[in-house]
Amino acid sequence: MRMNKDVIIACDFSSGGEVCDFLGLFREEARKPFVKIGMELFYAEGPAIVREIKRRGHRVFLDLKLHDIPNTVRKAMRVLSGLDVDMVNVHAAGTVAMMEAALEGLTRPDGSRPLLVAVTQLTSTSEERMQSELLIGASMEDTIACYALNARKAGLDGVVCSPREAGLVKEMCGSGFITVTPGIRFEGASADDQVRITTPARARELGSDFIVVGRPVTAAPDPVAAYRKCIQDFLSCNEK
Repeated sequence: MRMNKDVIIACDFSSGGEVCDFLGLFREEARKPFVKIGMELFYAEGPAIVREIKRRGHRVFLDLKLHDIPNTVRKAMRVLSGLDVDMVNVHAAGTVAMMEAALEGLTRPDGSRPLLVAVTQLTSTSEERMQSELLIGASMEDTIACYALNARKAGLDGVVCSPREAGLVKEMCGSGFITVTPGIRFEGASADDQVRITTPARARELGSDFIVVGRPVTAAPDPVAAYRKCIQDFLSCNEK
């Protein structure tokens, strides 16, 4: 079930037509991009867009960040398991019991399932806001370490965190525990609404297994070239 390191394109579009037009740019690529489908697109188009993107040969990270009572999450994951996605997530703040229920619901009768990861803290959240608005008194690092350990205890495959915390997660949870890291920007680019960011090459050095890249690719003048640069920087940086 473990996958190789890869770049995931965040297809944060508002309609199926937009995402299909975008993915059409990659028609000639030998390497079909791994794509993330988030709330906006899934809520607009429903399961049909997942099936269409899978039909086109792409792997899918379904990013819905489920966070509810354990029974509700268990039943929701049972539904999502039927979509043949490759990765799905919950929010680690939902407690160990909720994450265990998610894993139970996601696992099919034959024992197969997608990768399941837990969101720790969003890369748009600063430590100051986490403490002043969420009333979490611990530091960002301590909070993420605790959430990651809870996810491992629940049997999950890994967590979503910023690249800056990827090494800490590996140290606390082991090298096989997956780190999925948004907040990726090219050198010198605008941070947009992200706070804890870094470059693709630096993310790999810090311990990221998967980087999630949105606007630096989707809003680029040449998205295919931007994607290729991400692949080159992220997958080849240890060879330089």
